[in-house]
Amino acid sequence: MTVWTTENVRDYPRPPALRSVPHRVRIELGGRTIVETDQAFQVLETHHAPTYYIPPHEIDAVLTKVSGRSFCEWKGVASYWDVQSGAAEAKKAAWSYAAPTTRFEQIKGYLAFYAGLMDACFIGEYRVIPQPGDFYGGWVTENLKGRIKGAPGTEFW
Repeated sequence: MTVWTTENVRDYPRPPALRSVPHRVRIELGGRTIVETDQAFQVLETHHAPTYYIPPHEIDAVLTKVSGRSFCEWKGVASYWDVQSGAAEAKKAAWSYAAPTTRFEQIKGYLAFYAGLMDACFIGEYRVIPQPGDFYGGWVTENLKGRIKGAPGTEFW
């Protein structure tokens, strides 16, 4: 059973913080589990749902780097990836930082996934709700409270 600590997203730091995930992370795509790990990190930033970063050796899917980049003032330049599992393919469904800033060096090469483009994502036994909006990649879990960016007027739990 996953033990949750209630967290208010308004209390997350700015600049963001990096911490190890205290629960097992699981991702499903194409009817298969493509990630099951206890080695994930999460990035916590004010008014954002946490973003989860997975070590590449824990990913059982075909990853194809695609064109396009974005810039995060805290982490640096992100690259994007298509994710394929069997016949299922999710376009631009993951991103990574090949050369993150010093503060986020631990997630170098790790991949974050848009939960809404996967079949399902779980933290412990709880199913994730994707952070609202097309831009943000946070994972909303039942322990979060407060107003999450991308969801105007919505308070979670």
